[in-house]
Amino acid sequence: MTFDPKAVKFDKDGWVPIVAQDERTGDVLMLAWADKAALAETLKTGFLHYHSRSRGALWKKGETSGHVQKLVSLHLDCDGDAILALVLQDGPACHTLAPTCFASLDTPTPRAILSDLAAVIEARRRNPSAKSYTAKLLGDKNLRAKKVGEEATELVMALSGEGPERIASEAADLLYHVLVACAAEGVSFSKIMDELGRRRK
Repeated sequence: MTFDPKAVKFDKDGWVPIVAQDERTGDVLMLAWADKAALAETLKTGFLHYHSRSRGALWKKGETSGHVQKLVSLHLDCDGDAILALVLQDGPACHTLAPTCFASLDTPTPRAILSDLAAVIEARRRNPSAKSYTAKLLGDKNLRAKKVGEEATELVMALSGEGPERIASEAADLLYHVLVACAAEGVSFSKIMDELGRRRK
């Protein structure tokens, strides 16, 4: 459904709350407020803009820190008085440099765990001199292919009656090696998630 800014029901003071959510991980990043000017600037630029009620000023998220939020889509709630913004977050979302303003959550989402793993793999890819198993895999195409094959075989064997814990362990091994192999070929976790999203639609 196309977002219609005319359908937004601002409160009596001209505000509407916006909840920002990372489109890749599903993490709820922050809540902030917008007025008509901030919403218009978001739609115009493709980056999230808010209005600081304490400073009384329009501000672009990440304007000084560089931790911008690239807009993916906006969605109104059923009453039209709150907005969900799906974004691509660059760096931490919180001013404390925590990944989200809700960092007190003890259990990360499954997508967040995979996203974090993909970020570590990408860091190793950008720094090939690092001494780690991941760096070793990234530097050896034959080893990567061999390990993906081995882990897939071990998962198939686990599925033949070795129990849930063994299956989960082997599935985790395979996911890791698949992400490394894809990263080495320039296929990011985000691209994989985009493809899954396309198929879902």
